[in-house]
Amino acid sequence: MKKVFFSIIIPVFNTDKFLKKCIESVIFQDFQDFEILLINDCSTDKSENICQKFQIENPNKIKVLKNKKNLGVGLSQNLGLKFANGRYIIFLDSDDYL
Repeated sequence: MKKVFFSIIIPVFNTDKFLKKCIESVIFQDFQDFEILLINDCSTDKSENICQKFQIENPNKIKVLKNKKNLGVGLSQNLGLKFANGRYIIFLDSDDYL
């Protein structure tokens, strides 16, 4: 991905009830110079499907990464940092929204 102003890192674990609203709250911002990194932390609900759907619909904005085992929020955020291309980093919980 190209350099962007913001990288928004969203760790995801079993939040399929909130995840769509979370992602849409970022995508529909007026400011568009950002990327979203969704870090699936081994969800067992429909979260992975939701992440994949949004990535397919927004391939230039969204990257989905998956942990091999459940690592928790902090380590998932650290994984996102390794792949972030933004000048600035924003962490957003998958059950919150902007």
